[in-house]
Amino acid sequence: MAQSDLDLVQGTLDLLVLKALTWGPMHGYAVARWVGTTTADDLQVEEGALYTALHRMERRGWLSAEWGLSENNRQAKFYRLSPAGRRQLRAETTRWTRYVTAVTRVLQTA
Repeated sequence: MAQSDLDLVQGTLDLLVLKALTWGPMHGYAVARWVGTTTADDLQVEEGALYTALHRMERRGWLSAEWGLSENNRQAKFYRLSPAGRRQLRAETTRWTRYVTAVTRVLQTA
């Protein structure tokens, strides 16, 4: 992935992971790759932060996980959104949309 000068804003990682998993079950590397590809590599997810977030979200009941084989025929833990995760995604999306709208208003003032 290309180097970017954009850092993940605190609190966005959960939202990005939850959104990635709306496309179906993924292992951690696939989630990171999806974020990079979707943002034209403007956002990159650090491996340590990603796996910490995945485990935290699994403990909170937002994700379920099971072991399977990756596209490289390796054992990988695949994460899937739970009903609670879908509710959390809706709540986070609403919150971030309000936040972006508010910041945009500030930036557009003369």
